[in-house]
Amino acid sequence: MADWELRPATPEDMEPVAELRAAVMRPDLERLGRYDGHRVRQRLRDAFDPAHTWVIEVSGTFAGCVALRPAEDAHWLEHFYLDPALHGLGVGTAVLRTLLERCDADGTRVRLDVLNGSPARRLYERHGFVRESEDPVDVFMVREPAGPGA
Repeated sequence: MADWELRPATPEDMEPVAELRAAVMRPDLERLGRYDGHRVRQRLRDAFDPAHTWVIEVSGTFAGCVALRPAEDAHWLEHFYLDPALHGLGVGTAVLRTLLERCDADGTRVRLDVLNGSPARRLYERHGFVRESEDPVDVFMVREPAGPGA
């Protein structure tokens, strides 16, 4: 697996993340008939909060991002994007495992939504997320914190 690390995001990370989001989400959004290059970037800009976001660096280079936004009954896993060249190499799995271990230690439930039909859903299911509800575009998933020894 590649050498990776998480660092806190800064406001300057917003545009690289918006561009990565557009590239990563394009195939699924096109499949769903919903790709709009401006809209996909603007939705990230409107929701980007560096206080709850980490940048994923591989060998010291920007490779993606992930956010854990606190909410009333859970943390929302959001903006989890990884350079497609790194898909399948274990980086996404390692990042997700690290964040979930933190949530487990705090006893925090994690929620997310993933595009219907996205291959990312399999990654989330392997890490204990289960379908809570869905609509024609999104699948909403939840993961309860793992207990001691899990």
